[in-house]
Amino acid sequence: MKFTAKAMIAATALAGLATAASAEEIKTIGVAVPNLQADFFNQIKLGVENYAKEKGMETIIVDAKNDTATQVSQVQDLLTQGIDAFIYIPAGAAAAAVPTRLARNEGIPVINVDRTPEGEPGDTFIAGESVESAYEVCKTIIEMAGGEGKMAIIHGQKGTTPEVDRFAGCNRAIEENPGVELVSQQWSQMWSPDEGFSIAQNMLQANPDLKIIFGQADALAMGAAKAADVAGVSDDIIIGGYDGDVAALEYLAKCEGPFKVTATQSTQLMGRLAVDSAIAVAAGETVEERQTPNAVLTTCENAPEFVAQHP
Repeated sequence: MKFTAKAMIAATALAGLATAASAEEIKTIGVAVPNLQADFFNQIKLGVENYAKEKGMETIIVDAKNDTATQVSQVQDLLTQGIDAFIYIPAGAAAAAVPTRLARNEGIPVINVDRTPEGEPGDTFIAGESVESAYEVCKTIIEMAGGEGKMAIIHGQKGTTPEVDRFAGCNRAIEENPGVELVSQQWSQMWSPDEGFSIAQNMLQANPDLKIIFGQADALAMGAAKAADVAGVSDDIIIGGYDGDVAALEYLAKCEGPFKVTATQSTQLMGRLAVDSAIAVAAGETVEERQTPNAVLTTCENAPEFVAQHP
């Protein structure tokens, strides 16, 4: 099942941009990511890196390790290295606008991926349609739980674009099901499995009859699944995730355990689209303000195809 609301076919957009401009204007692309320990960001990095190499361009990639001050410093350094375009995923909501402003002051194209800084957008924003796809994930896990029961949400980093949008979508599904009671919400800092585990443990201790958990990223959902295993409630709880991380897809493909559903994003495609967008902007071409590759609702039935080839 594909999420179609407000979605565009990213492959078509890629083809259009690729023919509209050449890579002659861009020799070096700076790429700032929040945290390369996360598979989601690694997949985007691979998409950028491999596609840029095909086009004869160099990439300089910096990892902020989820620290906004570090990211600002790294971007300042990138600008001293003579980059021709800037692909930017903010490390957090605080100071997120600063790197965009720095790059714009140098006349460098700015391509935002996954997250956009409030008040200082880049030339285009490439991200999955988190509201509708999170709605579908939460709708599905609620249905799997019989449409009722106590539910918890493990949020991502507070105030970031995906955290806000995924809550909006999931909350809509909750509101449509009066038999579901949202009893606990906690925010993570790193979107990590360790955080998912510890947060879910606390949730399960406070609510031993918890029936549904939505982790706003697969890493959080995987941590929650481990906590359910440790607590001995794996057969009594339904967990949903988001992103389509490789480890999560491999887990789902086994068709066992409490983690049942995710939304697989076209992460490597997002990286390639970011490169083509940078080329187009540098060449003076018009680029859509928002570009939205499709996401696919993923269960154990269709997970194996994404394990074989991640989009």
